[in-house]
Amino acid sequence: MSNTLFIPDTVRYLDAQNAERTHDWFTWKPKDHAVLVFVVKDNRVLLIHKKRGLGAGKINAPGGRIEPNETALQAAVRETQEEVGVTPTGLQERAMLRFAFTDGYGLECHVFVANDAEGSPQETDEALPFWCALDEIPFGKMWADDRVWLPLTLEGRQIEAWFIFDNDVALWHQLSFKPRLQD
Repeated sequence: MSNTLFIPDTVRYLDAQNAERTHDWFTWKPKDHAVLVFVVKDNRVLLIHKKRGLGAGKINAPGGRIEPNETALQAAVRETQEEVGVTPTGLQERAMLRFAFTDGYGLECHVFVANDAEGSPQETDEALPFWCALDEIPFGKMWADDRVWLPLTLEGRQIEAWFIFDNDVALWHQLSFKPRLQD
C-alpha cells in the first residue's frame, strides 16, 4: 500500500495492569517487516496451525519476514511456498498492519489476498495448512486483532491498522480504510 491513509498521534491506552501508558506512532519504527497471505478460493480461505515463531499455536495465514533486498510481494510468494508448498496467484495487497508490543518489539505487516494457488497445501515444520469456509474462520484461535480487520480485508477493503499488544493481549487499535476494491 503506497501511501498512508491516516497516522495516529501519540495515543493513550491501559496496559495489562490497568496503568495508563502512551505510545508515539510518529517516532515508532518496526524491528521486523513481514507478510501474510490469505488464499481465497471457492468461498474458502487457506489457513495454518502455526507450529513455531511469533504466534506459535495460533491459527493464522502463511507468511513471515521480508528478507533484505526482497519486496513484500516476493516475500509473500516465497513464504507461502516455504510454509505450505503452494504458489499464490492473483495477489493483491489489501492491508498494512503495524504492531507495537509493550516489550519494545515492533512489526509492520503487508497483508495480501490471493484468488488462487498452484499446487496442493502440504504440512511443513512451520505450519499445518487447512482450508476453512469463509463464514467459519476460527477467530477465537487467532490473534485478537484478526477479528477487527480480517473480515473487512476479505470483503475487498484496503486497511491500514495500528495495534498495541502486551504479549498476545490486544490493548489498543485504530483502523483506517478505503472503499471496497473492485474485482
